Amino acid sequence: MNYIIAIDQSTSSTKALLFDEQCRIVERTSVDHKQYYPQTGWVEHDVEEIYRNMVEAIRLLREKVKANGEELTFSLAITNQRETAVVWNKMTGKPIARAVVWQDTRGAELCRQLREEGKTEMVMAKSGLLIDPNFSASGVKWLLDHTEGAREQAEKGELLMGTIDTWLVWKLTGGKVHATDTTNASRTMLFNIHTLQWDDDLLQLFDIPRSMMPEVKPCDAIYGETTCEGVFSTPIPIAGVLGDSHGALVGQMCFGEGMGKVTYGTGSSVMVNIGEQPKPAPEGLVTSVGFSAFGKTWYGYEGNIYSTGATLKWISDQLQLVGHPSEMEALATSVPDNGGVYIVPAFSGLGAPWWQSDVKGAVFGLTFATTKAHFLRAALESIAYQIKDLVDVMAQATGGSLSAICADGGPTKNCFLMQFQADVLSTPVVCTEVDDASALGAVIMNGFARGLWKDFEEVTGLRKVTQVYQPQADSHDDLYAGWRKAVSQLIKK
Repeated sequence: MNYIIAIDQSTSSTKALLFDEQCRIVERTSVDHKQYYPQTGWVEHDVEEIYRNMVEAIRLLREKVKANGEELTFSLAITNQRETAVVWNKMTGKPIARAVVWQDTRGAELCRQLREEGKTEMVMAKSGLLIDPNFSASGVKWLLDHTEGAREQAEKGELLMGTIDTWLVWKLTGGKVHATDTTNASRTMLFNIHTLQWDDDLLQLFDIPRSMMPEVKPCDAIYGETTCEGVFSTPIPIAGVLGDSHGALVGQMCFGEGMGKVTYGTGSSVMVNIGEQPKPAPEGLVTSVGFSAFGKTWYGYEGNIYSTGATLKWISDQLQLVGHPSEMEALATSVPDNGGVYIVPAFSGLGAPWWQSDVKGAVFGLTFATTKAHFLRAALESIAYQIKDLVDVMAQATGGSLSAICADGGPTKNCFLMQFQADVLSTPVVCTEVDDASALGAVIMNGFARGLWKDFEEVTGLRKVTQVYQPQADSHDDLYAGWRKAVSQLIKK
């Protein structure tokens, strides 16, 4: 039996998922890691703990799989939290400080200064990204400037940097391989998405020596080999690496231009395949490498929404209107419409495409006729409206409506939400049986790297669609107009 172990290293935990060569999950393990908040706005991870947890997750997974007389072979694929910045000493193998996580805002002042200096256009033209502390560059510069001796060590060529995938590959190969993939590189604000190389102007802007930068490989490359600290008696290949949102794009088989995916989680990531040319993103969105395989690179527009599943959790945990979000569908469908109620869940401000960080959440349209069912329906509808806000911008920029939206994440189990999403978008919403789309994307890239599948069509044949929600309503324009009116009362002109 040939198995692929997919490491899904996320912001809160490290999962190890065992896939067979039919892309079916056989076993899984997960180990949480600690979150560090040393100051307001700072978020840090101990990457040595993350590495230990990954090894432990693989060890636990290996123990679950018994040979039973069969010869077992394994390979390793990686998908990871993006943008989190790690800097370490290549001689000692030790990080110079805890990692600066993508949620960390300590680079906000630097980013503000660069925007005021008029660097926005240059940075976006080269990297496809907005100047924002979410991306890795400001975190790396902060570590070099504020860790004793770090700047001098970096200038001497003693330090290395990378995103989490880079750190894990370096550790797994005993320091032999310092590499990342094109998707993770494209989220650093240091990578030129046109040349697919580290950009000298961007490195200079953030005062980061080129000697620190990893080699950039395609997603479907073989990165090296490892015994995973002795878990395996002989080395196994590390093949297939990409960031988590890009992994979901691949895992949802969005290989064609105009295909997009929505990951419904705490927040939501919307990414659309825009083809083999890195087109400028419409306002409020960014352009990144979608994935690279078979010697080619595909690009994507991406936008992130702060509160989707979080809204449902707020209703169940804080307001206690239901015991669990799964109970909302029955109540929401007990009324024919939202009764004029709109919830704008701006608990952490409004994300793309509005980017209004100081907006607070609000409810509009309450009357004495409003019931709990109307409120719950409005909460579910708010998710679909936010997705439409983004998808409409993406569709307009790509020259037309999207061919399909592929959905993953827990809220996809809510049939009302999925049907309403299809109706609002006037686009089919495709749900598949794989909840762990990011991990599946890494597995697919692993298979391409090892020659298991020869093209996109072959692996697409393994896709298991559970349901396709076709648009049914004639029009939800009036409902969506109500949403836009509600949002307009909150945002600053």
